[in-house]
Order: sequence, then C-alpha cells, then structure tokens
Amino acid sequence: MTVTDRTSADREVQRTNDTTIRYTISGPATGPVLAFIHGWGCNRTDFDEIAGFLPADYRILAIDLAEHGESRSTRDVWTMEEFAHDVKAVLEAESVDNCVVVGHSLGGAVAVEVARILPDVVSHVVALDSLHYLALFPAQDEQTVNAVVQAFNDDFATAVRGLVEGGSLEDTDPALKDAYFEKMVAVRQPAGVRAIEGLVRWDMDAALNEVKQPITVFAVRSILTQEATDRYGDRIRIVPVDLGTHHFHVESPEDTAKLLTDLASA
Repeated sequence: MTVTDRTSADREVQRTNDTTIRYTISGPATGPVLAFIHGWGCNRTDFDEIAGFLPADYRILAIDLAEHGESRSTRDVWTMEEFAHDVKAVLEAESVDNCVVVGHSLGGAVAVEVARILPDVVSHVVALDSLHYLALFPAQDEQTVNAVVQAFNDDFATAVRGLVEGGSLEDTDPALKDAYFEKMVAVRQPAGVRAIEGLVRWDMDAALNEVKQPITVFAVRSILTQEATDRYGDRIRIVPVDLGTHHFHVESPEDTAKLLTDLASA
C-alpha cells in the first residue's frame, strides 16, 4: 500500500464535568469517515501509522477518551456508555452523519455503545482484538467484578502486567511487552481503575440486542477461543488474524489498514 502524506489537525471539544476531549482529524470533509477509539491505558497516537496507509480520501478521526492521552475530565462516571458520549461529542462537533467506528480492546466496547446511541450515524462497528475475551466480556457477576477491582487496587502494576501478558503471544519480544506495560501502567487515576470496573460491569449482551449495525471483530487467532466463537459467532463476524499481539494494529499498521479498507469496499 502507498503511504498517504496526511495533513492533520488537533482539536478539542468540551463536555460537562470539566471534560475536554482531544482528537486528531485528517482527510477531506467529504470522504468516508473512520472514527478510531483506543484501548484502556492507551491513546489516539496508536492509530497514527494506520492513518498513513488509508486512502487519501478517507476522513480520519482519532479520539482520546476522557483521562487518556491529552483528554481530561473530573467526572465521576466511567462506564462504556459515558466514554461513548465522548466519541459522540466529537462526531457532532465535526458534523459527521455517517461513519465506521473502530475500537481496540476497551474501545471495542465503547464503539458498540456509540453505535447504540447513534444508530443513524454509525454504519459499522469494527473491533480490534476486542469483544471476545470472556473474562472481560460480557458483564461479570458481582463477585468477579469485586475481585478484579480489588486486584487493581491491591497491586496496580501487577494487574496491568497481567493484562499485557494475557494479550501477548509465546514468542512476543519482552521489550515490546515492557513498552506496552509502561504506557498502560501510567494511565491517569481514578479513571484507570474505574474504567476497568466499568468494562467488567458492561452488559455486552444487552448492547448487542439493541445494536443492529454489523459488527466485525478482528481477533488474534492464538488468543481467540472456541467458546467465544460459539457464544457470539452468530451475532458478530469474528475474523481471526495473525498480525501480532493484542496491539497488532500498532505492530502491523499497514496490514490493519488493509483489513479496514477491504471491509469498507466489500
């Protein structure tokens, strides 16, 4: 694929509770829109290289969720639904009337919620290695939620390391895992722990019952389980990929961009 020399601009939109959502936009206003949502403890720069491999006529929005990247908030609610309103605010600010929402990890749950609250705007949800981890999706029982939150409260670094290891392959370079760990362990608090709680409390099944748009999951093949496929394969199109770890969009931006463009043109 040819690398596109994109001119981008950083912008922001204000929400309630002293919430400022920062985002990067590039591409012509009339082009098909892709809205990118990063995962937990990550930020919008994860999609910088992907944007360069997308067609020049695409309109790209890369969004920092509240208390991630450059976005800031003093709010008390850290649910997937509230994060979806961060994205909604950006789409409204840019007068987007049709888009594909692409979310990585926690961002996949947020993308589903964006589709739920904007059914006439979101045409397709794409989840990058998201929605198939049954320990996080769907909603967990109260005992499990409490155990997960307690683990992060007791030893945050160890809990974050567990997330990184769970999304890695047997032959993943330790330096790469360390890089992901260092980025994610620095997530701002209390949003970090509260967002994890919001994720494990998120009722994915209820959301899927309401969202009518197609949902495509690009899942790391060696992490994807048959149990997840059996549970959601009739509602979600799950496509196994061999492009790297849970963060394959960062490791293989050109191939990830091709997945997205092929999907858009299908």
